[in-house]
Amino acid sequence: MTLLAATGLLREARILAAPGVEVVAGGGDRARLEAELDRLAPGATGLISIGIAGALAPGLRPGDWVVATAVIDSAARFETDAAWAARLRAALPGAATGPVLGADMMVAEAAAKTALHRGTSALAVDMESHVAARVARRHGLPFAVARVVSDAADRTLPPAARVGMRPDGGMDLPAVLRALLAAPLQLPALIRTGWEAEQAFRALLRGHGRLGRSLAATVADLDPA
Repeated sequence: MTLLAATGLLREARILAAPGVEVVAGGGDRARLEAELDRLAPGATGLISIGIAGALAPGLRPGDWVVATAVIDSAARFETDAAWAARLRAALPGAATGPVLGADMMVAEAAAKTALHRGTSALAVDMESHVAARVARRHGLPFAVARVVSDAADRTLPPAARVGMRPDGGMDLPAVLRALLAAPLQLPALIRTGWEAEQAFRALLRGHGRLGRSLAATVADLDPA
């Protein structure tokens, strides 16, 4: 039996890899992520969506943690496991707590982030949590969400940052370079975005160390009787 972890990027997956944990990087491909999680779910004891996210709530900065009470998407609301969420909060002091939004597309514009926060009260947005929530509900698995902010709500991502993810979750450097060549003036914003993302990755690494290999799931979730 394993714990399932859904994330977006291969770099996140490498940080989260541990014995007894199966990490799936979605790479922005919702259908592939859902199919892979569905395939693995029958042998899992729980499912957590964990990795980086964009802030929707003002005041959240790169490196801040968000532990979700629920996941919202365009069609439904999925509550997270209260006991698991409490363990995540205990292991991640200072984490913000509230709903997060799942989106099929990257939310890159500051104005869109503001509108989504007003409309949903969600603290952050990512592209995996709603997919993981649906799979967890279908298979009756405990479900949790812990996300690190990589871009603040008032930050609009430059075009080159929006094309940097391959469908397998890897980095698409040629696409980034093409976008940068097409609009060189975005370079300062791209450097700033990269630095803020690096803060988020470092926070994810530190948080993973505090959560342990079980990602705050119970020991029984990882060790079959």
